[in-house]
Amino acid sequence: MRGLVIKNTGSWYTVKTDDGRVIESKIKGNFRLRGIRSTNPVAVGDYVHLIINKEGTAFISEIEDRRNYIVRKSSNLSKQSHILAANLDQALLVITVNYPETSTIFIDRFLAGAEAYRVPVILVFNKYDLLSEDELRYQKGLIHLYETIGYKCVEVQSTENAPSDKSLHRLRPLLDGKVTLLAGNSGVGKSTIINELLPEANRRTAEISDVHNTGIHTTTFSEMLELPKGGYLIDTPGIKGFGTFDIDKEELTSYFREIFKFSEQCKFSNCTHTHEPGCAVLKAVEDHYISESRYNSYLSMLEDKEEGKYRAAF
Repeated sequence: MRGLVIKNTGSWYTVKTDDGRVIESKIKGNFRLRGIRSTNPVAVGDYVHLIINKEGTAFISEIEDRRNYIVRKSSNLSKQSHILAANLDQALLVITVNYPETSTIFIDRFLAGAEAYRVPVILVFNKYDLLSEDELRYQKGLIHLYETIGYKCVEVQSTENAPSDKSLHRLRPLLDGKVTLLAGNSGVGKSTIINELLPEANRRTAEISDVHNTGIHTTTFSEMLELPKGGYLIDTPGIKGFGTFDIDKEELTSYFREIFKFSEQCKFSNCTHTHEPGCAVLKAVEDHYISESRYNSYLSMLEDKEEGKYRAAF
């Protein structure tokens, strides 16, 4: 029997079968021996084959090939990956300039990972109503940067009296009929967005920690939530960091769109864009055709440094 994994609670997977049943399932023992270097061999969004038990539960016997997926380094096992979700039409990355601050390195690492696995991304800038004039100017600058590169950006706020051009309902037509991963740091407002778009989901929300200006995890597992007009919104636990995984350094350039464009003009085909003579990328950074923040994100991934705070002129 075939089905779609719609929820993962650790050892159990909730699978919606092709005939509409919902069955709690486990992985067959030998599944973990296939050399899958992941903390979760089966991910939300996977299509799987089941062997039904007489108790009404099932074993997952096979995973169908994935069209794409979003992967990050596992937070507790650095040599393994963690697959956030599979078979996606797009991802919505929720960003907050403050309360808490989303660093540009985090944004760029997520975008590079999505480029690597061919997942389109829309950037959703949340909490517009909480920002100071300086923060709003900074946000406008970020939006200009990412739209120039080619990423769609949307500004929203979750207050009841939000103006129509900032309402969360602007997101609805972007989601209808599509499988969308909702991602972002803890505290950026993912649960609030889900509660607005799908009130029956009744997601728990939490205040931001005043001391550290960081979010508190309110979602503890990944789940596919069915949308009224078709498609799914995938809720994931908040991500504090987004370490690189399984990306060859030689390929990294191609996951930064504007760096890739200029790299074709470099003197050497194996240019790393760090020190080489005749490097068109270094020249483009110097001439402000490539932003300093994006270039620094590229360097951090090249050196595989942990995602950290970096906020510079763009």
